[in-house]
Amino acid sequence: MPSNQLPVVEAPAEARKVHAALTRSSTGSADLRELESGLDSLQSDAGRKAGIDWSRILLPVAALAVLVVAWQLYVSLGFKRRDVVPGPLDVLGQVGTLWGEGKLQEAVWTSLQRGVVGFLISVVVATPVGLLLAQVAPLRRAFGPLISGLQVLPSVAWVPAAILWFGITDATVYFVVFMGAIPSIINGLISGVDQIPPQYRSVGKVLGASRFQLALQIVLPAALPGYLGGLKQGWAFSWRSLMAAEIIAVGGTIGFGLGSLLDQGRVLSDMTIVMCAILLILAVGILIELLVFAPVEKRLLRRRGLLAGSTR
Repeated sequence: MPSNQLPVVEAPAEARKVHAALTRSSTGSADLRELESGLDSLQSDAGRKAGIDWSRILLPVAALAVLVVAWQLYVSLGFKRRDVVPGPLDVLGQVGTLWGEGKLQEAVWTSLQRGVVGFLISVVVATPVGLLLAQVAPLRRAFGPLISGLQVLPSVAWVPAAILWFGITDATVYFVVFMGAIPSIINGLISGVDQIPPQYRSVGKVLGASRFQLALQIVLPAALPGYLGGLKQGWAFSWRSLMAAEIIAVGGTIGFGLGSLLDQGRVLSDMTIVMCAILLILAVGILIELLVFAPVEKRLLRRRGLLAGSTR
């Protein structure tokens, strides 16, 4: 090949199909179908790979197995007494005991019910407030710093005040959950709205959308990535706030939750109960992420064409 000529690179088959369809003079249904087929082939190579991605199952299981082995190895070396650092089998035996007594089921159900109800109410409250602050500049300048301050305030700080206001009741627990979740959801939604291109609002106004329609039909859908991030953080804060409230506010009409189980292990100086409660709290948080937020986030990325570049 002469030195002044560049090598010719053959285009992929899908690209050739699209080019051929575009350059034909006829625009019949056959050409349109061929063009659509070529575009689909170019844009959905990853989507055609059907089947189960076993790495999503095997890698977490392998990581969990490594942690359990390391835990058992540390216990076997005898650096700490078994009553201070119990082994995996000791904790598993305690799980069986608590299950037989019915305490395990009661604790998980009570805490999960409180967490879900408190989080859903927080979403209902925080979503319109977040939209209002994001759309009205004077309100955001007035209350934005307060919302950010509430977000960084440890939720456990609200427990003494809530006990004095509501007593040892479920209202105390729910109040602490609200104060942990609502600021995070509001700030997440505001952050999502800030990332919307200004052309979206302009187009909505040109099409005659009212302020209410602009907020619900244009701003909120466009802000979904940031809003979803706020929801995830709001759930994390609500779950942590719930555990803090259940550990401190014990007795009265408050039921027996995972925080109560954790405090019971502390009172009895039984590390197997403490470790059992910690692992259950962690397991519930992981399951909520895997079963609720991860599928929603994956679907959102797929609909926006961002899944191919993601590590999910």
